[in-house]
Amino acid sequence: MQVHTQIGTLRAALAECRARGESVGVVPTMGYLHAGHMKLVERASGENDVVVVTIFVNPTQFGPNEDLDAYPRDLERDLAQLDAFAVAHVFAPTVAEMYPQPLQTSVDLAPLGQILIGAARPGHFRGVATVVTKLFNIVQPDRAYFGEKDYQQLTVIRRMVADLSSPIAIVGVPTVREADGLALSSRNVRLSPDDRNAATVLARALDRGEALLRAGASEPAVILDAMRVIIAAEPRAELASLDLRDAATLDAVETIDARPLVILVTARFGDVLLIDQRISARTQCDDVGENFA
Repeated sequence: MQVHTQIGTLRAALAECRARGESVGVVPTMGYLHAGHMKLVERASGENDVVVVTIFVNPTQFGPNEDLDAYPRDLERDLAQLDAFAVAHVFAPTVAEMYPQPLQTSVDLAPLGQILIGAARPGHFRGVATVVTKLFNIVQPDRAYFGEKDYQQLTVIRRMVADLSSPIAIVGVPTVREADGLALSSRNVRLSPDDRNAATVLARALDRGEALLRAGASEPAVILDAMRVIIAAEPRAELASLDLRDAATLDAVETIDARPLVILVTARFGDVLLIDQRISARTQCDDVGENFA
């Protein structure tokens, strides 16, 4: 496993791989890796000759009052985890390497990047789309792997790749959960023990929403109201948003039909903001899955 901090050295190493006709998969991360990231790495390893993992806490996707400074970082820990997998290259650049001068170019998706989390965090998805575009230009992968937990991010990247005719397959990988249902997240380490226990309410609420959906509930309000009751019963949870959307487009849903839907929830526990999601339909739906642009 080679670790690169400079764009030029990674590009040179990958040029040799491509000269041998090898396919390249990339797993973009912000580090502090957990078992959910490892699922992405496993999937990438099974579908590509060469796997690249990027580790970069991107400052341009954090607002002025968000948790950039508190975001957990431990590169040695991350590299130790990756060493057990078939990862050929790790790209861990500095901020100065990625942004040597103030950006005059950005990638902004409207309205997709300005709704839901994008409305609560203005500019967030502009920062995400721009840094992912930079990483794609650096790595030039055949496939890129993202977790479904960050569902709006996954949808934004799929649309960005389609709009820009990028020759990259975007692969969504199902959310990995703890035994009690809590979705794995690098932010979980910042939860107090009491907030960690309370955070399982998100999975319980999603379970209830999915059960109502599969049982034939036809009004989104019925599903969302039932979920709000569950979350409201947990005093440590501060609900930020709860939405039921079309799983492919994130368009608002007025009437439930057979198409795949996604339930999206955002809640704060102490000073930690957590997100979770559930993709479902009245009947078992196929993965809304990979986008081959």
